[in-house]
Amino acid sequence: MSKFNEDVKLLLTYVGGKENIKAVSHCVTRMRFVLADPNKADIAKIEALPCTKGTFTQSGQFQVIIGNEVSEFYNAFTAYAGIEGVSKDAVKDSAKSNQTVLQRIMGALGEIFAPLIPALICGGLILGFRNIIGEIAMFDGKTLAETATFWQGVYNFLWLIGEAVFHMLPVGIVWSITKKMGTTQMLGIVLGLTLVSPQLLNGFQVANTAAKDIPIWDFGFAQVQMIGYQGQVIAAMMAGFVLVYLEKFFRKHCPAVISMIVVPFCSLIPAVVIAHTIVGPIGWTIGNGIADIVYTGLTSSFGVVFAALFGLIYAPIVMTGLHHMTNAIDTTLTSMFGGTILWPMIALSNIAQGSSVLAMSVLQKQDEKAQQINIPAMISCYLGVTEPALFGVNLKYGFPLICGMIGSSVAAVISVGFGVQAFSIGVGGLPGIISIKSEYWMAFIMAMIAAVVIPFLLTLVVGKKKLHQKEQHVQSGEAEVFLSPMSGTCMEINEVADQGFASGAMGEGFAIDLIDGKVVAPFSGEIIVAFPTKHAYGIRCDNGKEILLHIGMDTVDLQGEGFQSKVKVGDYVKQGDIIVEVDLDYVKKQGKSLISPVVFTDGTKIKMLKQHEIVQLKEAGLLAFI
Repeated sequence: MSKFNEDVKLLLTYVGGKENIKAVSHCVTRMRFVLADPNKADIAKIEALPCTKGTFTQSGQFQVIIGNEVSEFYNAFTAYAGIEGVSKDAVKDSAKSNQTVLQRIMGALGEIFAPLIPALICGGLILGFRNIIGEIAMFDGKTLAETATFWQGVYNFLWLIGEAVFHMLPVGIVWSITKKMGTTQMLGIVLGLTLVSPQLLNGFQVANTAAKDIPIWDFGFAQVQMIGYQGQVIAAMMAGFVLVYLEKFFRKHCPAVISMIVVPFCSLIPAVVIAHTIVGPIGWTIGNGIADIVYTGLTSSFGVVFAALFGLIYAPIVMTGLHHMTNAIDTTLTSMFGGTILWPMIALSNIAQGSSVLAMSVLQKQDEKAQQINIPAMISCYLGVTEPALFGVNLKYGFPLICGMIGSSVAAVISVGFGVQAFSIGVGGLPGIISIKSEYWMAFIMAMIAAVVIPFLLTLVVGKKKLHQKEQHVQSGEAEVFLSPMSGTCMEINEVADQGFASGAMGEGFAIDLIDGKVVAPFSGEIIVAFPTKHAYGIRCDNGKEILLHIGMDTVDLQGEGFQSKVKVGDYVKQGDIIVEVDLDYVKKQGKSLISPVVFTDGTKIKMLKQHEIVQLKEAGLLAFI
């Protein structure tokens, strides 16, 4: 019998039941759900479970952070729910129905680069070691390689791996594309090899070669330059997709009896021709153009402005999934300029967000449940994995995220101001210094100090104020009497048309048919849920109660139109503070009911003292607690 049995039962209920789960899987720390209706997930109740450490939604997946015991929890959950788990790839495919076109593109880009990142990190470390061995004159004006034959041999040997990672990168890119798209991976490898063949002029030597000296294929009626695409990212990606769609086309239209011969031949030959005559040159131009713009921007007199902006917004970019695009830019910069200015700023952003969590850990040192989330999130963030920190802590409270963004911005300015470069994409967070070129170590250390100190102090100062404010309200909140959050005709919860509320499955409560557009906090507390569609809010009250305010019926369909939200998750509200203002006329014109449930999701029992009467905003005496 699993120790998670009770939590498993509750989680199944809180995600909307078995019928609301389209697919479920898990990763190292998280349960990953694809929900038929994400709005049915009761985030407040899920995050209150003893086993959970936070929730977030990314790439169409509703993810519940469990921690290191997620595998055991997952087995117990699927067994109890009677649901057959699927692979992470299957979950991703199912989640695409919940994603925008841009999210799908960024997700695909991330999946293409994911298998390559370990090699790129390894390559960056190797170049860092080579730099220490052969470039730094540490011994009376000599490098380590110059002092001993052994170290000279190591220096030369390590380039065997470095060259394979960075010069032969197109092979890995085309292979990864064919793997992701489900076509023949060996054909992808062959196409990639034709892009970096030793028969071609090495792409890194093109700039230093006169046009007349570039070798050509002469077909009589046309000539094609024999140029390799070593280190080229976008050209390789474009060539890979050409091969994929050619193979899919011929496989669809070719009889199975001859497909083994026809499909590879008719796919590979045209793909190689198109790669070297059309998409290769186009991709080269696009890739170099993007890299030139980024590099010029970062090294120009306005570079610090770009750096400040990038450092500020990178964490929100990660939360949207758009950060995958930086992998291609980083790799292209590395190929063109022998290093990247962009990646150090990414590592610094990780450190800054981790430092905000460190401050939250200090502020919440007496809160055991918070520490169970804070400490693992901080460690993983300092090691380069930011999602637990971003979604489990910083976004939840709001101000730590902003403090981390400010610190990241300052650190990025220092990094770019001193021209800090990394050899390649490296290990994120604090270990990132290993991949930084040694001549920039001191500057990077200065930036790291800023990324640690500024978010930590800002979060500490702001957090103390907010927590002190909350404590004051807790002390005075003991005498708070429940105030009606809305004006209108009150009714029993079982009279609501929506059975999710009427059944009492979400908790006891009541409903009000609105006659006024203002909705206020019935008790003082913290906003723990604020739907993007602005129609529903959860409050964790100072007196321990948790209340859900749901404005209207089916108003999620309005996508926030007609609602003017005054709060966000993590905000502290005093009793009577306005949470949202509603345009009643607009909601009515859209055919939506204004009957608004008020539910006690913590299990509080109530007795209605007024029924089918008009109650006024902030009116007391509406109900009693039993």
